[in-house]
Amino acid sequence: MPKVEVHIVPSSEKPTGVGEPGVPPLASALTNSIFAASASAICRSVTRSRSEQGLTL
Repeated sequence: MPKVEVHIVPSSEKPTGVGEPGVPPLASALTNSIFAASASAICRSVTRSRSEQGLTL
């Protein structure tokens, strides 16, 4: 794994969270890495829909 440097810039603005920007592409990155390692594609979402979780819209 390459070395990663993180710089948090001081600011007087309200905090918005440093970790959230990397979350949306996580599923794609994970499935691409599984395919690269195993040559087996994941063709179905590994997450459950809101209705499967018992949540309403």
